[in-house]
Amino acid sequence: MHATLPLLEATDFPRLTRGELQTLQVNLGYLCNQSCVHCHVNAGPTRTEMMDDKHIDLIPRVLRARNIQLLDLTGGAPEMHPRFRDLVAAASALGVKVMDRCNLTILREPGYETMAGFLAQHRVEIIASMPCYSPANVDQQRGDGVFDKSIAALQELNALGYGRAGSNLTLNLVYNPLGPSLPPDQQALEADYKRELYQHFGIEFNALFTLANMPIKRFGSTLISKGQFGAYMQLLKDAYQPHNLESVMCRSLVSVDWQGYLYDCDFNQQLDLPLPAGAGPHPHLRSLLDTDIDGREIRIADHCYGCTAGQGSSCGGALSS
Repeated sequence: MHATLPLLEATDFPRLTRGELQTLQVNLGYLCNQSCVHCHVNAGPTRTEMMDDKHIDLIPRVLRARNIQLLDLTGGAPEMHPRFRDLVAAASALGVKVMDRCNLTILREPGYETMAGFLAQHRVEIIASMPCYSPANVDQQRGDGVFDKSIAALQELNALGYGRAGSNLTLNLVYNPLGPSLPPDQQALEADYKRELYQHFGIEFNALFTLANMPIKRFGSTLISKGQFGAYMQLLKDAYQPHNLESVMCRSLVSVDWQGYLYDCDFNQQLDLPLPAGAGPHPHLRSLLDTDIDGREIRIADHCYGCTAGQGSSCGGALSS
């Protein structure tokens, strides 16, 4: 795999500082039942990196210490971590909102038949990957048969109340472009998704998030192999919108890797660009028990243009209309 960091470190991206810490985003490990072309963490069925028990048990303590109200769980497929349910239950007991970044197909795998019901029981918000409403496009990006499994999982979630009006069970979908292009208008694409998925499959959901593909890890390496890396970076820079700086996710979120180390965002985590030192050379989750990181400088590189191009892109989709 081609390294992308050497192509990103020299940057003219504007300086950024943190605001109030509101979200703890935790990568529980890289094990996944899928291997997607655009995956910026290079997750897959053969990955063995998983967060250990002592760090799982540390997370609720940090949530209390910093009064964090949102726990954002990602991977890999976070549900494949053997302590996933323990962590969700512990956070929910503290009154913390939990988000699960779900690839949908995991809900159809043997051994996970009761996972959807568990998520509903704890009112976990589901952020579900669904790169298109077309079977061919989804299978091209995520593998043969993924579309049909994803539809079945969405129908199961709807049956539990997810995405239905008045249920208080939130189901949001995520769109990534198939290649080196910016996402289309989020509002217009959401209308297309809602129409097509309801007409053909009876599926309802709350909102669609459009995310730009980051030029790192598997996707970045593919761009380099195809000679498209420079052109894609120029596309991102040409579409830069300074007003998106106000609401980029790194200003209110801290990302935690499977070993407990801290980063400004999930993308910096994958590039091994740790949170700027203030509590040691590589700040760790345990430092949040007694250290406030509000107001610190954010580690930037050229990939940051991916979050500020066009409508902007964050863990919650577009930043501007």
